[in-house]
Amino acid sequence: MHAEDSIQQLSETHIPGKPSYWRAVRANERDERKWLKALPICPALEAHRIAHTGVMVARAPHRVVRMQQSGLYFLACLEGEGRVLVDGKWKTCAAGQAVTLPAFAVNAFHAVAGKDWKYCWVRYEPQPGRRVVLGASSPQMAAFDGRALWCAIEGLIEESEGKGVPAALFHWVELIQGYVDRFAQPWQQDDRLARVWEQVAADVGYDWTLDELASRAFVSAEHLRRLCRKALGRTPMHHVTWLRMRKAAELLSTTQLKVESVANAVGYQNPFVFSNTFKEWVGWRPSEHRSRGGS
Repeated sequence: MHAEDSIQQLSETHIPGKPSYWRAVRANERDERKWLKALPICPALEAHRIAHTGVMVARAPHRVVRMQQSGLYFLACLEGEGRVLVDGKWKTCAAGQAVTLPAFAVNAFHAVAGKDWKYCWVRYEPQPGRRVVLGASSPQMAAFDGRALWCAIEGLIEESEGKGVPAALFHWVELIQGYVDRFAQPWQQDDRLARVWEQVAADVGYDWTLDELASRAFVSAEHLRRLCRKALGRTPMHHVTWLRMRKAAELLSTTQLKVESVANAVGYQNPFVFSNTFKEWVGWRPSEHRSRGGS
């Protein structure tokens, strides 16, 4: 199967390829997958529900597909490029970019033939009842300088493999979380915009329009469009759709609600329109989503 076949043809995959360099650290021994077993353990990661974090210089056929990842995956590219599934489409993740792959969706990425792909990652556990890393105003792919994050992850690995001084481990973990937050919370300098997207996320079933969003943000519709393009990589109304599909995927994965009920909950009165939109963004019909579960 070609690395960029359609989402419907994807299946759970972990092909490490032959990386020229990789290191990682994990929070505990609960995950018994083979590739994790030899990693050092750092319990301090659990303070932020981080399952594992690491650095990698990958080469084709390096490829990972998670059909329904249970927690957020953050990836930052430092050099070269790879391909990542974003909003249901394969996109290039190049040097100076980062991507957040949300839970309850298909998450996939792979190296490109003939190119080294230098990246670092932070993989989170599900975070029930906690402040989520990926908020309503978070970009899925945007510009990000990952060099400091790479160094912080390397520092944590070194300390975990060495003396493991608790104070040092704590500071490395806080740095890692701080860099991820810096990417995931792009509206921190403008509380008006942050409040708008949190309002949308809290009531995705509302009949949101561009004019309504702009009014609540106290900016013009065109200015809001420019801001969203720059920070989120999508238009305001596309971001509303993304928030709705993210909520729909969560409801389909964690409840037994009928598809019609899920459609109504996320703002669609017509289940057929909802089903088509979900397929466009996620890759298959809502009715198929539960049967394609994974970790």
